[in-house]
Amino acid sequence: MASKGSPSCRLVFCLLISAAVLRPGLGWYTVNSAYGDTIVMPCRLDVPQNLMFGKWKYEKPDGSPVFIAFRSSTKKSVQYDDVPEYKDRLSLSENYTLSINNAKISDEKRFVCMLVTEDNVFEAPTLVKVFKQPSKPEIVNRAAFLETEQLKKLGDCISRDSYPDGNITWYRNGKVLQPVDGEVSILFKKEIDPGTQLYTMTSSLEYKTTKSDIQMPFTCSVTYYGPSGQKTIYSEQAIFDIYYPTEQVTIQVLPPKNAIKEGDNITLQCLGNGNPPPEEFMFYLPGQAEGIRSSNTYTLTDVRRNATGDYKCSLIDQRNMAASTTITVHYLDLSLNPSGEVTKQIGDTLPVSCTISASRNATVVWMKDNIRLRSSPSFSSLHYQDAGNYVCETALQEVEGLKKRESLTLIVEGKPQIKMTKKTDPSGLSKTIICHVEGFPKPAIQWTITGSGSVINQAKESPYINGRYYSKIIISPEENVTLTCTAENQLERTVNSLNVSANENREKVNDQAKLIVGIVVGLLLAALVAGVVYWLYMKKSKTASKHVNKDLGNMEENKKLEENNHKTEA
Repeated sequence: MASKGSPSCRLVFCLLISAAVLRPGLGWYTVNSAYGDTIVMPCRLDVPQNLMFGKWKYEKPDGSPVFIAFRSSTKKSVQYDDVPEYKDRLSLSENYTLSINNAKISDEKRFVCMLVTEDNVFEAPTLVKVFKQPSKPEIVNRAAFLETEQLKKLGDCISRDSYPDGNITWYRNGKVLQPVDGEVSILFKKEIDPGTQLYTMTSSLEYKTTKSDIQMPFTCSVTYYGPSGQKTIYSEQAIFDIYYPTEQVTIQVLPPKNAIKEGDNITLQCLGNGNPPPEEFMFYLPGQAEGIRSSNTYTLTDVRRNATGDYKCSLIDQRNMAASTTITVHYLDLSLNPSGEVTKQIGDTLPVSCTISASRNATVVWMKDNIRLRSSPSFSSLHYQDAGNYVCETALQEVEGLKKRESLTLIVEGKPQIKMTKKTDPSGLSKTIICHVEGFPKPAIQWTITGSGSVINQAKESPYINGRYYSKIIISPEENVTLTCTAENQLERTVNSLNVSANENREKVNDQAKLIVGIVVGLLLAALVAGVVYWLYMKKSKTASKHVNKDLGNMEENKKLEENNHKTEA
């Protein structure tokens, strides 16, 4: 480079200060950069062969230049001017491309690349535009609730740190909200941070809500310009609690039941369809002109049949806005006559009645000793088998748990009645005497024998069933005897006797003994005769065998002898 005082040097500085000489064909050039990124500005000039150096400057708002970077073409050295806002942020390449890191809003200026020769200065201007995407919009300062038919502030939509500034739009269920007098009011404002020069946009929405806005989503968006054009960012949805007055009142019974019976606890619940729902109501009970002020529930305990009727509830200050329900308290009464423990005498008459009174038709079942009867019991003449535990049970099928039962324990008493029977064994050697007893309580039986004789075994008793049982003994009397059966219970002692004769038995025994002795003697004689005949036969047979060829007369004798032998055996 020429010295400071040389004419050529003076010429160069004069040219730098003079008006710029733009290269033909070069117009405005814009570089778009995102906030915080690196701004890259090419020089856009062809480097001349006699280039001395290159410089970059930017222009102040008043047009005065501020030089920021210098590069010599001969010494290949780079120098950066002492400009505080660009300290340590600049980089100038060999082809005179200028880079500025950490782009700021203040970098949005007109920069000029200057190439200087001995006799000329060439300039190429570049306009820098910096963009900052705003933050995602948020709906803040939300209303705790909205009331129908009232214009009320819904909230603020805020988006921060934008450059340039953007626009905010409100939406209801995805549709744009436009200002409407008395229904929709939108107030927009923007603020710039003095340090960062970034914008914060705020939009306040006042809205007159209706019941149609229940569970309806509200959103907002910010629309801004970036390096690649216009963009929009949407907020999260916001759903507001909508307050509206009660227009209808309903009443219900808790817990829900198909039927209510005496003794139940029931709770009346009154509800209003407003939001928030009413917390207090007036309850009106059947037959009571004055209402009862309560919360939304009113409980009745241990209800009786006289609680049947119409129940109403209304708002505290609006009795005309009321609801009603009819409650039927079902009941079931059972009267058994007689009941409990009843003692009657056998043969007595006992009328029994089971009377039912109920809110509906009831079923009646009779049981005796846990066995179902086909019909209700009726006793015109009591028998021992009629005794037992009777239960009359009734129920309302439509009402769960509504059952009643009463019991009758019938005791049939009777004095002992005795009947004695006799049965002779087929052998004739023994007799079975049976004492049949009937009575209740169970009579005790005692046997006594008058006369000589022997008891073969102890008395045996049958089971006691329906007031009857028997006791029997087996005897073999050697002479006439009298058997006495005594039966006794708490009511009376009864005695009966039976004579048992021994004559028949002795004669039959003697006859049988004689018959047996005769049979035995006959058998012995027959055996003796048969033996003698057999001896004679054998003796003659031996003699005949020696004289086989004797006359036929001997043969005839042999035949006769054999015949006699056979007869004797027979």
